[in-house]
Amino acid sequence: MTSAFDPFSPAALWQGRARYTVLYTDYGDGAAAAALIDAWRADPARPARLHIVALIAGLLPGFHRVPQDDDAVTLDLLAAPLETALAQLAARIDCAYLHGVQGNGFARALARLAAADAVLRADALADEQVAALSAQGFVFDQARRSARFASRKPRPPLTPVPPRHAVVIGAGLAGCAAAHKLCARGWQVTLVERHPRVAMEASGNLAGIFMPLLSKDDNIPTRLTRAAYLYALRYWDSIGGIGRAIEGAACGVMQLARDADHARVSRTIAAAGAYPSEFAAWLEAPEAQALLGLPALDGAWLFRQGGWARPGSVCAAMLDACGARLVQRFGVGSVRLERSDDAWLVRGEDGAVVAQAPTVVLAGGAASIRFEQAARLPLAALRGQVTHLDAATLPALPFVLCREAYLTPAANGLACAGATYDLDADPGLRAASQQENIARLQALVSDPEAGAGAPLAGRVGFRSVAPDRLPLVGALPDFDAAGSTERLRDVPRHPGLHGLLGYASRGLIWAPLCAELLAAKLENEPLPLEAALVDALDPARFVLRARRSSRVPQGSQLE
Repeated sequence: MTSAFDPFSPAALWQGRARYTVLYTDYGDGAAAAALIDAWRADPARPARLHIVALIAGLLPGFHRVPQDDDAVTLDLLAAPLETALAQLAARIDCAYLHGVQGNGFARALARLAAADAVLRADALADEQVAALSAQGFVFDQARRSARFASRKPRPPLTPVPPRHAVVIGAGLAGCAAAHKLCARGWQVTLVERHPRVAMEASGNLAGIFMPLLSKDDNIPTRLTRAAYLYALRYWDSIGGIGRAIEGAACGVMQLARDADHARVSRTIAAAGAYPSEFAAWLEAPEAQALLGLPALDGAWLFRQGGWARPGSVCAAMLDACGARLVQRFGVGSVRLERSDDAWLVRGEDGAVVAQAPTVVLAGGAASIRFEQAARLPLAALRGQVTHLDAATLPALPFVLCREAYLTPAANGLACAGATYDLDADPGLRAASQQENIARLQALVSDPEAGAGAPLAGRVGFRSVAPDRLPLVGALPDFDAAGSTERLRDVPRHPGLHGLLGYASRGLIWAPLCAELLAAKLENEPLPLEAALVDALDPARFVLRARRSSRVPQGSQLE
């Protein structure tokens, strides 16, 4: 910041605004962004929220939201070429700093994101770049280093931010993350749970595994899981940390290759050199066996930043971080939703109002389809039985071991093995499921006697799973009102009703980023994920798929 008054500086422009978004095309060493945050803190007339979006080199591909000490500041680092990043960015930019940009293809994308009164600062723009930006509505000063966006093309209106009061239904990982992300933005949140305490459904297991997902084509599940995993690691540190406020260990995860074909694909992924070794390292059999102390015949991936955590302790840490803005209503039993004027009423079994607010977030897993408004969402409940074993009877592991199944290192004298994927709704432990877990465990550690004769012990939970195995994040669609809608943005929604659902077996790492995405949508903030991923998670995708399926003639086949 210069000592002379600069009419194009953020401090001269952000006064009186509720929020301000700044784009840097080169994050560099972060000094400019840090100076901006300092200036924001020092200004008594600062906007309530500051958002910084910056392109960066050296990070894994994709968008990286980095938690800040101040909840009123967001920082998104975009590891992508400029044009690609702008095309995938959902934000309204108030100020852009262009440094070292190449070509002029970015001009149209930048204009699409620019607020009606946006300003631009640049260094050494080429004539064709100035011309391209001018054609999109940027008006430069004589030095051609500053410009204002003066396009007369109408800006798409932003959805008004609703009153900051919400009811979140479900106190597992999804609901607790939602509560914290909304409270951090100044919302009053009522958390409603049918059980008497937190994490009593699928989030109640003794251990959840956190690790990334790899694929040869870097597909949508892989990109989503990578972004969520990296965000979760940073986020957990911000609320106390694994092994401290959160029970667990960042001990690493070793994923054994399933067979020789899986090993060949893994070598191809490793040879591409896309991943640093601390994120994912491919180990051939001798190196994997030396680290594990057990056979690893086809090699293995080692995820050094991975590990395990008890989901209930993650939930507790998230709720502790909510502070006084959170009200908990536990042990309420089954509830139903009723729309009254501009609010949702949550009624208990006796008809009494348990909570009410303009915004409701359904975060109760597959049980959420019991609500009339969510009944047509294609969510299934998959039974999963985890087996608890005396750790002294098993090989000592230096990290979590997995393949088709997983085995955790000893914690409090126990190791967890599992989990089954069953289509029935039996909530009780059963010997057949335990034998399935033990058989997979024996194959995992190459010991036909491991776990043999163990007493029946463990836990049963039910995963919420969508047909495409992706979560549902956002406003819930009104199937009955959809008509002939063909585009996601045109699908009618239930007003003020949102979902955080379908987390399958990845709730531990999906929950924080999905809640952050929903909160950012509600607040009209820059979104922390690429637009393609945001659309892939939209609950309304199933409205469009249902329409397309209905147009397929009987007897036809889809390739």
